[in-house]
Amino acid sequence: MSTERMPDPAILVPGAREALLGVNKVIAGTGMDGGLLALCRLRVSQINGCGPGVAGGVGEAVRHGATAGQVHAVAAWRDTPWFSGPERAALALTEAVTRLADRADPVPDPVWDLAAQHFDQRELAALLLTVALANACDRLDAPTRRQAGCS
Repeated sequence: MSTERMPDPAILVPGAREALLGVNKVIAGTGMDGGLLALCRLRVSQINGCGPGVAGGVGEAVRHGATAGQVHAVAAWRDTPWFSGPERAALALTEAVTRLADRADPVPDPVWDLAAQHFDQRELAALLLTVALANACDRLDAPTRRQAGCS
């Protein structure tokens, strides 16, 4: 286990944590299903290998009503029966947006079009903001070697 290099940058810079929490509050106000957004945040942190993000994401998903099957199998969502059509579309978009460098067309039309079939533009915006913010938080945790359960 690595030693943390420094405290959370969002706490060290005055106002940063509040700004990040403010974006989350605005996203929550869009009416998007909190459980779906939590599963997407969890998937982002799994992809990024972010311990604090995964640990927090599991708890958040459970609090928002995600089933045990969903929480335990979100990394393999394509191969399980526990995700609805909208959840699958959101998770596919989440993965594409998180893995931008993995392909020449980072978010292929079929991935975008499927998400757009299930969500209107405001909901897509909330989903994209959720994924972007989760990625930003993971990118603060990884270089500072923040550990899960150590706040």
